[in-house]
Amino acid sequence: MTRKITGLKQLGHESPVPNSPDEAELERVPNPHAGTAYVARFTAPEFTCLCPVTGQPDFAHLVVDYAPGKWLLESKSFKLFLASFRNASAFHEDATITIGKRIVDLVEPAWLRIGGYWYPRGGIPIDVFWQYGTPPEGVWIPDQGVAPYRGRG
Repeated sequence: MTRKITGLKQLGHESPVPNSPDEAELERVPNPHAGTAYVARFTAPEFTCLCPVTGQPDFAHLVVDYAPGKWLLESKSFKLFLASFRNASAFHEDATITIGKRIVDLVEPAWLRIGGYWYPRGGIPIDVFWQYGTPPEGVWIPDQGVAPYRGRG
């Protein structure tokens, strides 16, 4: 079913990548199935930000699962938000938690979890996990599907 959504600044418009996560505007749209318990997933296998110490790029595979309430996260704004980290300095933990909290603040989900699966730098991979709320009862929540880092072993 097609529904006309108005008031969005980025979807359907030319939108440059914001200069920083602070400047990025996440947007939301009404959930046409509010009141139905389900899980939506965003996967970003090529997330990048900069190490705040060395300035070198850090790479992660992010997986965001959430149980929407009244609102859905608008995907183009989310893509631009993630891209805004490319020139931003953040430790792995800070980037992962900041992304999760920004989504929670905007869409007020019943539940959200984010897994930040970071590629090794200096020989150490750092995976970061954060959860908000309690998963709705009876909802199928699949594994995030990202294997722990094993190197050559």
